[in-house]
Amino acid sequence: MLTTPPITEVAGHLRLVVARTARRLRQEAGADLSPSLSSALAAIERHGPVTPSELADHERVQRPTATRVIARLEELGLVERAADPADRRSCLITASAEGRTLLRRQRSRKNQFLARRLAVLDPDEVATLERAAAILERMLDEEGRP
Repeated sequence: MLTTPPITEVAGHLRLVVARTARRLRQEAGADLSPSLSSALAAIERHGPVTPSELADHERVQRPTATRVIARLEELGLVERAADPADRRSCLITASAEGRTLLRRQRSRKNQFLARRLAVLDPDEVATLERAAAILERMLDEEGRP
């Protein structure tokens, strides 16, 4: 008879494995940017153009923090700032060509790392991980719903 551990044990194990995986992927991405700058740049690319307030919401940080991150990304030439035609007090931030290239390079390195790890698994294990990824994605997508 199969017994499942308490949900809190599953949650703890999952948290550790996800955290270790995320840390390893950050290492594989290279030291081009800090994790917070990489995350913000990816959010800008995914949701852009965005205002600083929208970026703060996406990244779940305070607006002054988002403003500092945007300034640093702009210094590095990874984002571009333009006037917001809907609100003259604000601006719209987009990823520059250099920023998009950097993100592609980081994603490629991370994907290659995972592909090498997946290649040594049995096909059933790869299929299980694909199903787990879909479940995790659904779980996170439902997080913001009432």
